[in-house]
Amino acid sequence: VQLQASGGGLVQAGGSLRLSCVVSGRGPSSYVMGWFRQAPGKEREFVAAINWSGGSTDQADSVKGRFTISRVNAKNTMYLQMSNLKPEDTAVYYCAARDALRRGVLTARDGDEYDYWGQGTQVTVSS
Repeated sequence: VQLQASGGGLVQAGGSLRLSCVVSGRGPSSYVMGWFRQAPGKEREFVAAINWSGGSTDQADSVKGRFTISRVNAKNTMYLQMSNLKPEDTAVYYCAARDALRRGVLTARDGDEYDYWGQGTQVTVSS
């Protein structure tokens, strides 16, 4: 299983970006998917997660109302629509997959609960 994240870039505060994560390998519906981020000098933190069907999502309080996670299994792709971006959103964003068949179908906020990781995409928000 491989994950490829893309869509990062430089944006002004208040702007928007959409991140994508393409999953290759076993059928994407077998996975709970998530987004995490890591800013320089800080620990990795949970951003959002979505279950296999897309019917259940979870977001960190810091992004609720601004970020939306979604997935299109037919396209093997997960998205993170980010709006009203703030300088504190600046980080490398990583997508991750959790094997639902082995670990269960619930979303998770702990990065250790995920089995596969993408390479990361840089998001920089200028003030």
